[in-house]
Amino acid sequence: MMKIFSSLALVMGLMLSSVSSYAAEAASKTFVVITSESVETQGMALVLSLQALKNGSDVRILLCDHGGDIAKKDYQATPLQPLNATPQQLLKKAMSNGAKADVCALYLPNRGLGMDALIEGVSNAKPPQIGTYMADPSVRYFTF
Repeated sequence: MMKIFSSLALVMGLMLSSVSSYAAEAASKTFVVITSESVETQGMALVLSLQALKNGSDVRILLCDHGGDIAKKDYQATPLQPLNATPQQLLKKAMSNGAKADVCALYLPNRGLGMDALIEGVSNAKPPQIGTYMADPSVRYFTF
């Protein structure tokens, strides 16, 4: 009987270890998509992205529609309080802390813009790569 309980305890321990390992892996990648025109929503998405980075997550940011405007060199917004920073400043901070940022593949051509319109460090998304990233079960996905 003692062998059965010992075996059961070992199996349960391995299962919990496996679940714990999966949970750590599942939270290791964060995909943030920003489409909102609202400066506060854009800012909060980036504040949360910065927190995810701080907590060890690999963060990828996709900027589509009005969200793509954040990446334009001529972007202007009133700094948000209490941070006294614009969404673009928060984006730059996130990228300097390791986040990868892309504009949607449709963003530039539908505005008649080229890559030279974007701030340094922002790329043009490639749908096959984004689709593969999104399909990864370890990626947590957030839209703003």
